[in-house]
Amino acid sequence: MAVKSIQYLQHTFDICYEILNPEAKVDIIILHGWGANKEFMKNSFGSYMQGFRHIYIDLPGFGNSTCPIALDTKNVARIVELLMIHINAKKDIVLGHSFGGKVALILDPKVLILIASAGIYRNKSLIVKLKIAATKFLNYFGLSRFRTLFVAEDAKKLSRPMYETFKNVVNEDFRDEFSKFYGKALICFAKEDSATPLSSGKEMSKLIKDSRLEVYEGDHFFFTKNAENIAKKSEETFLTTLGN
Repeated sequence: MAVKSIQYLQHTFDICYEILNPEAKVDIIILHGWGANKEFMKNSFGSYMQGFRHIYIDLPGFGNSTCPIALDTKNVARIVELLMIHINAKKDIVLGHSFGGKVALILDPKVLILIASAGIYRNKSLIVKLKIAATKFLNYFGLSRFRTLFVAEDAKKLSRPMYETFKNVVNEDFRDEFSKFYGKALICFAKEDSATPLSSGKEMSKLIKDSRLEVYEGDHFFFTKNAENIAKKSEETFLTTLGN
């Protein structure tokens, strides 16, 4: 494990990362979802794809990485990109789960692996809209200490910068960014996923011209039980780009 201090928007972000198979010539950047960390992803994929140099990153505000200010997904991607420059990492393959999928997309790699990726905005239910309105009301009248009664589970106990980041990223719609991606993409979704439903994966596969959709049994974390299969398909997808 290593830490690199990245200067961005006049602030310092200490970004924690780990590299496996350091002598390999092809890089795969592996990015976790919201609330997770690099260890979670390493536990799933660390034993596979031995021909690639694995680079696991704690995104800003997660694991052992810091986040002093509020960000959006494009800011996060830029910080990851700056880290990659520092460690001489290439955009051969970027794999991202959920929120990490949006970051992976913005990095514009040669091969994009999306696992239950976020990025297709869905209209909020009436209950969610009421919770948002209640939170804004409490904040306006200086009663923000009661906001945990109404905010999403993912947002509870977050620092102020991370709570603002959460609000920024949860409302992003990346349909346009998906349609402008011209690399090769492997899109993996699960049938029972309620966080990023299979319908989102199908829409992504239509938006990305050179893409392949793989459907699995399971929920939002289906990849933990299917990592070997996903790794094999990732290797196959990269092999098809050689010589292009």
